[in-house]
Amino acid sequence: MENNKKYSIEVRLWIEEADGPFLGIGKIWLLENIRKTGSITNAAKEMKMAYRQAWQLVEEMNQRAESPLVEKLLGGKGGGGAKLTEAGKKAITVFYEIEKRIKDFAQKETQNLKF
Repeated sequence: MENNKKYSIEVRLWIEEADGPFLGIGKIWLLENIRKTGSITNAAKEMKMAYRQAWQLVEEMNQRAESPLVEKLLGGKGGGGAKLTEAGKKAITVFYEIEKRIKDFAQKETQNLKF
């Protein structure tokens, strides 16, 4: 009996560093939201995440990256904020490029998957 099951290969990417997971999709979304909203507070709200947790993630990324990914802006008339550094923007780009190459590879491998 011919069974036409369809299989797919799913991959989840994260970048490890000596102290463990460094950058995954959650942190990438946080970086993107900081870029979009101009603040850690608003980025956290957007993601329904506690400000404290978002702040800790940013601190941790900044300490573990070769150079900081997020720059905190001191409060002026409009209050403080945050913006991505060049390294932060590059982290997003590189993450998605690697993810795309891996997913393209997985897609090709899927075409001949039979068990």
